[in-house]
Amino acid sequence: VLECGTQATGGNYAFFGDVFDRSRERSKTRLGFPLAELHADGTAVITKHPGTGGRVDTGTVTAQLLYETGPPRYAGPDVTARLDTVRLTCEGPDRVRISGVRGEAPPPTLKAGVTRIGGWRNEVVFVLTGLDVEAKAALVREQMEDALSAAKSRPAEVRWELVRTDRPDADTQERASALLRLVVRDADPANVGRLVSGAAIEPALGSIPGFHVTAPPGKGAPYGVFEAAYVDASEVEHVAVLPDGERVRVPHPAATRPLEPVGEIALPPPGSHGPTRGAPLGTVAGARSGDKGGDANVGVWVRSEEAWRWLAHALTVERLRELLPETAALPVTRHVLPNLRAVNFVIEGLLGEGVASRARFDPQAKALGEWLRSRHIDIPEVLL
Repeated sequence: VLECGTQATGGNYAFFGDVFDRSRERSKTRLGFPLAELHADGTAVITKHPGTGGRVDTGTVTAQLLYETGPPRYAGPDVTARLDTVRLTCEGPDRVRISGVRGEAPPPTLKAGVTRIGGWRNEVVFVLTGLDVEAKAALVREQMEDALSAAKSRPAEVRWELVRTDRPDADTQERASALLRLVVRDADPANVGRLVSGAAIEPALGSIPGFHVTAPPGKGAPYGVFEAAYVDASEVEHVAVLPDGERVRVPHPAATRPLEPVGEIALPPPGSHGPTRGAPLGTVAGARSGDKGGDANVGVWVRSEEAWRWLAHALTVERLRELLPETAALPVTRHVLPNLRAVNFVIEGLLGEGVASRARFDPQAKALGEWLRSRHIDIPEVLL
C-alpha cells in the first residue's frame, strides 16, 4: 500500500476530484506521503501526516491494493499474502484500517529480472492537418510502404496508428491536426535507420499538402526487453543491514508452498436493479492499471454493495474484450476480490516485450484503466 509514492493518498486516483480541491491553496494540491501504523494484532492503519495534501480512504487504499497485482495469492520472499482476505475499514478522516489479512508460506523460488537487448526501433510521427485526414493518412502509408517494400530488407515489424487529435473548424493549427505514427523494429539496425528516415522524408515535397513530421527521424535506437526468471530461494542470501552497520543473515523459511490458483470465489447474488442506461463505466467504478513485463493488469472496484452486486456479474472477461478490443486475441484472466468489491483482470502480452520496447502508446498500461472507465456500458439507472 505504501509503495509508489503518494498513490495511497490520492495520486493517480480515478476519483481525483475527491482528492484535489482547486479552491484551496496550492500546497494542498501537493499530496502528502502515506504512512502505516503497525499494530501488535497484525492490523495496520494507513494514514498521513496532518496538514499534508491528499486523502486516505477505502477507495485510495483499494486502488493501491489492485495496482500491478495478479491472482489473489500475492507472492513475496517471506510470505504469500492472500489479497482476497484483506478487509478495509474507515476509522475517521484519513485513517483506514487493514485487517483480516492471511498469509501462507512463500513459494520455493524467487523472482528475478533479466534484461537484454531486444533489437532496434525507429519512429516517425506524420502530422496531418485540416481536411481529408483519412485520405492523407492512406497516401502517406502507401508511399512509405512502397519505399519499404522496394528496399533490400524491410523491417521485421511495421506498425501504424492514426490518432485523431484533430477538431473541425479548429481555432488553432495544432487542434486542426491529427497524428499518424509509424513504429518499426528489427534485429538489424540497418533496417530501421537510413532506410526508414529516407523513406519518410524524401517524398516530403511530393506527398500530401502540409506535409511535416513532429521531429526529424533518427537512425534508430536499441530497445531493451525485461523478462522474469525464477531461482531457488535457498540459493539467494538474504541479509539485513542494521543502523550500526551490523549485517545479519536471515535464513530462508523452512516451509514453502508452490503458488496455485485459489479456485472459484463466490459471487454476490445479482441485484434486481431495474432499467439500465448506457453510460461510461467510470460513472460508477474506479480503476487502477499497470504493467508486469509484457503483461498488464486492470483492477476495477465500486464503492457500494449494490454496485458490487451489479459489477461482479456485468464485467466478465467477455465484456472486457468487447470494451477493450485490443485485448480480443489475448489471454485474459479475471480474479474476484469480494472484500474489496473488485475484479482484477490480467491481460497477457498486451505490452509486447515490456515497457522498454515501447510497443504501445502507453507502454506501461498506466492509463488502461482510464480507457476502460471511459467506455460505455449498460448501467442500472438506480446506480447512476
